[in-house]
Amino acid sequence: MPSTRDIRRRIKSVKNTAQITKAMQLVAAAKMKKAQDQASNGRAYAEMLNKVLVNLKEQAEEACILLLKQRQQDPRAADRLRQRSLRSEHQPV
Repeated sequence: MPSTRDIRRRIKSVKNTAQITKAMQLVAAAKMKKAQDQASNGRAYAEMLNKVLVNLKEQAEEACILLLKQRQQDPRAADRLRQRSLRSEHQPV
């Protein structure tokens, strides 16, 4: 049978362990609260960013459609382009 000194020491040890456990729970709760606050504060930013990206995508699609739109080709355009390139080749540097 353990002595009274051993029992007192064991009780003190259990109380210290309980105190440490409670302190760790408080720290964990504070960290959880901070993480939740950061997540909720970032939600508005993420929603706005999503709206901006969706709008940008729509505008890019419209611009792409305009750039890829079939244009009527001027039959003399190829000749003018060829003449310009010939002139630039013959000019001294």
